Amino acid sequence: MNAPAQAAHLLPTIALRPVPQLFLEALQQRFGAQCSTALSVREQHGRDEGSMQAPPPSVVVFAETTQDVQDALRLANAYGVPVIPYAAGSSLEGHLLAVQGGISLDVNRMNRVLSVNAEDLTVTVQPGITRKQLNEAVKDTGLFFPIDPGADASIGGMAATRASGTNAVRYGTMRENVLALEVVLASGEAIRTGTRAKKSSAGYDLTRLLVGSEGTLGVMTEVTVRLYPLPEAVSAAICSFPSIEAAVRTVIQTIQLGVPIARCELIDANSVRMVNAYSKLTLREEPLLLMEFHGSPASVKEQAETVQDIASEFGGQAFEWASTPEERTRLWAARHNAYFAAVQSRPGCRAISTDTCVPISRLADCLLDSVQEADASGIPYFLVGHVGDGNFHFGYLIDPESPIERSRAEQLNHQLVARALQLGGTCTGEHGVGIHKMGFLLDETGAGAVGAMRAIKQALDPKNILNPGKIFAL
Repeated sequence: MNAPAQAAHLLPTIALRPVPQLFLEALQQRFGAQCSTALSVREQHGRDEGSMQAPPPSVVVFAETTQDVQDALRLANAYGVPVIPYAAGSSLEGHLLAVQGGISLDVNRMNRVLSVNAEDLTVTVQPGITRKQLNEAVKDTGLFFPIDPGADASIGGMAATRASGTNAVRYGTMRENVLALEVVLASGEAIRTGTRAKKSSAGYDLTRLLVGSEGTLGVMTEVTVRLYPLPEAVSAAICSFPSIEAAVRTVIQTIQLGVPIARCELIDANSVRMVNAYSKLTLREEPLLLMEFHGSPASVKEQAETVQDIASEFGGQAFEWASTPEERTRLWAARHNAYFAAVQSRPGCRAISTDTCVPISRLADCLLDSVQEADASGIPYFLVGHVGDGNFHFGYLIDPESPIERSRAEQLNHQLVARALQLGGTCTGEHGVGIHKMGFLLDETGAGAVGAMRAIKQALDPKNILNPGKIFAL
């Protein structure tokens, strides 16, 4: 990997823009109690779950309606003040950092279900609703929203970062599951993209352009997503393996055979040890796969037996089933708590998280070399992965006061990304680019593609007020 790319995202570039007093007064006049300059509020809105830091935004506006978002953007555009959309705050790549100052536009109060169209398997929601709130709201319809990135993220944030998660191997990512949007542009104009129809050939696909744009092209105020029938039968299983390679080979063969597994998660021995301590479990402290099967009782049984046979060929053992909702919830809660378990295992540490994804046939090549490098580094780490679709995450647990540890972890990340790109993969399977992966994006797509993205950004946001300093530099 070239030197400029390596240096491009070690720390955010801080270039604060002045926030005119006249702008703050206009904002206070329009929003009153929905506007706050209190330091504690600004600090809360100036950080995410990542390891980078920047000064807090100058002001926080709590939007409650699309009109609020429009008015905030019109004022910001008139004065050239940056606007950073904010919801659950669970991003990892510095998406929420106010690296050029400005407004944090909080949409958490925009959390209503606007319409449920059960017959068409769609629902339209405001951006601040979280995935758990959405599933609670539609549970009586016999439908559910399957995208599960682990954190109880907002639907708007998930769409903005093109999130995926544990169910992506069967149900896809937000790219496949967002049908339509209402978006407020930098000028304050609200536009609609897409429809509730299953397909369309009408003009540019603006919905796909905006999904994954990380708040740099517009602020989402309505999101229409697909729903799916709750499966008739669900069964989860764990299986321990003598090595990571054995577990990965099991996954590769399962996917290549076309088994419609719903979830397939890899947890390395380090992570199992941390999860056991954190969640008070007694899992075998070996690499394990945590799997889930959806369908009819007969199809679930057939899928599970097929995977069990494959696992046995690679030394899989201690196959355990969890068929009741309570047992499955316990297992998946442990998986989703892996990050917090890891951070607690080294008090005071911060986690530098990786997020590569490779073609399934190259998963073992990429993963095993990366494990070898991580072991040799001496830095504590955990490894989890949505390996059913070739996506995995290392979390390097560093002392935030140690430049040596941070540099070593970043170097491991560079080596991992370079390997993934060489194998036909991507620098980010689901976390997004934010600040941390700006250099990697250039390596992955090339200057021409980044130039095309930059041209789109400049056309839609000529004053560069929408989440500036993210994805690429202008």
